[in-house]
Parts: sequence; structure tokens; C-alpha cells
Amino acid sequence: MTARAVRLRRALIPLVATAALVLSGCGLESSSGHFVHAESADGQRPLAGAKISVTSKSFTEGVLLGKISATILQAAGADITDLTNAPGSMSSRQAMVSGAADVSWEYTGTIWVSYLQKTETISDSKELWTKVRDAERANGIEVLTPAPFNNTYAFAVTPAQKQQRNLHTLSDLFRLPPAQRSLCVDPEFQSRPDGLGRLLEKYEVPLGSGTPPNTVTTMDAGVIYSAVSGNTCLAGDVYATDGRIRKLGLQLLDDDRKFFLPYEGVPEVRSDALAKYPAIADVLAKVGKLLTNETMQELNGQIDIEGKDPSDVAVTWLRKVGLVR
Repeated sequence: MTARAVRLRRALIPLVATAALVLSGCGLESSSGHFVHAESADGQRPLAGAKISVTSKSFTEGVLLGKISATILQAAGADITDLTNAPGSMSSRQAMVSGAADVSWEYTGTIWVSYLQKTETISDSKELWTKVRDAERANGIEVLTPAPFNNTYAFAVTPAQKQQRNLHTLSDLFRLPPAQRSLCVDPEFQSRPDGLGRLLEKYEVPLGSGTPPNTVTTMDAGVIYSAVSGNTCLAGDVYATDGRIRKLGLQLLDDDRKFFLPYEGVPEVRSDALAKYPAIADVLAKVGKLLTNETMQELNGQIDIEGKDPSDVAVTWLRKVGLVR
């Protein structure tokens, strides 16, 4: 479920018209159940009296971030309308643009490619964040400070293969003889303009002359994790915060030539809501600074692998880190 939904959020052609029909036809509602009410650990309620709507997309990480935000904002005193797990790949985005929702989480790469429809690849995360922050203000949306997690594409290998072949970077991987570097990739990554073809060109092993087609196997994104773990292929493209990376003990290779666009997680707040309730930024910052790749892998895994409810995972983690009680 996670991988399929992430592919949807990275679609290059936004389905704005469809989303608008969803919003106008039946209203934007949460289909995710509930979020768990809690109290702020320090007893402070800087958002007392505030009315805030929180939305999210429907893939695992999106819902989780929405539940974390709803819980921490409510603990700070806000009256929350839970619009997380919005139906359709563009419903939550349209809710933010239209003002139907006040708070959401996004990814810098998604904003740049899917919403702003930019084709320039900016590998510097600070530069990309600055550009999307400035552009989103024209849409009435403030992009807050990024959290320290980056759900970008990556290539994973097993620890045994990493040690045996001395693999630390993608350059290390592509220095191997073609017959020794079998790759598993999902169909979208293989076909997208900023996917496999350009990656191989960046690392000077172009498909055909440098990378024989028979060394690349296409399979569903969700199968790649087990294929790499089971040595069906040496390396496979994965999403960097997926819980299966941690569960299967896979390790990510460093993109040393900086090919992949950053997909840093960023809280987004409607400009009018932030002007009315400026404490939203401080409350979300307490959460954001704790969300590392490792933390997201662990929390996503609790949902996708262990079957836990996102709301329960969110409040349990917030209690663990001492933000709510």
C-alpha cells in the first residue's frame, strides 16, 4: 500500500480537476477513523481556542504524519477537524489550496515536480526548500522548516553484499562488472524521465552500452524489498523511509553524484491560519525536528508490517518522546 500510494503522490500530471470534483461533490472527509486526544506534556496550551483542520494523503506515511500533527496540535489546545486520509491523490492538496484545510505535510520534491510542474533537478535540499517555500506563498501556503527525513528514491543492498563487494555509494555499485550488478526496479522508476535511464547516464553506465538490459529486472515496488533481501537481485530502488528497509535489515547506498531530487518532509500551513495562530509553527517544529529517516522507517513499519493503527502509533510515539501525556 505504501509504495503504490507514494507513486501516486509523485505523479507528474496533477489531477486537480478530479480532486475538485471530489471536494465539491461529497466534501472532504477523513476515512481513517480517529486521532487520539492527549494533553501537552508541559501543560501549555498555546493554541487554546484555535480551530484547525488537518488533512493528509492516504498512503501510510501521509496518514501517520497527519495523525501526529492532529494529536500534537490538539494537545496544544486546538479544536481539530480531522481530514486525514483524504480520498484521491490530489484531494488533500486541493483542500490546502482552496482553504478547506489548514495543515498538511508535503515533500519538497513533490511540490516542485507535481504541483509547480518544474523539470529542473535541484539536488541541494536547502535550495529546493527555499524555491518551493517562495513559490507556495503565491498559493496562500507557508512551507515550514523541513524535518530531518528525506523520502527520496534510493538503492538498497543487503549488509552481506555491502561488505562482500565493498559497497557504500552508487559509484561503488556501478563500478562492478555489469554481470555482477543485477538491478531490480519498479515500472514507474524505469520509465519516468528522471528515473533509471538518466540515473545510469549520470553514473556513466548508460542502459545498453554500460548496463545490459538483461541485468535489469522490472517488478512491483512492494516486491523489490524482499527480492533484494533474498538475493534475487543485488540492488533495488526503494523509498528511503519505507518500514521494510529496517525490518529486513537492508542498507542504502549513498547517492554520491547527487542525482536524486530531495523529498524532505515539510509541514505546510495555510498563510491565513498561520497569521491567526502563529503558535502552529512552534508546535509542529517540536515534532518535525525529531522525525529522522530511521524514526519514519520504524513508525511506518509498525503500521505496514505489524498492522497497528496510525493514530495509536502517532500518540504512542509522541508519548515516548515526551511531547504529550
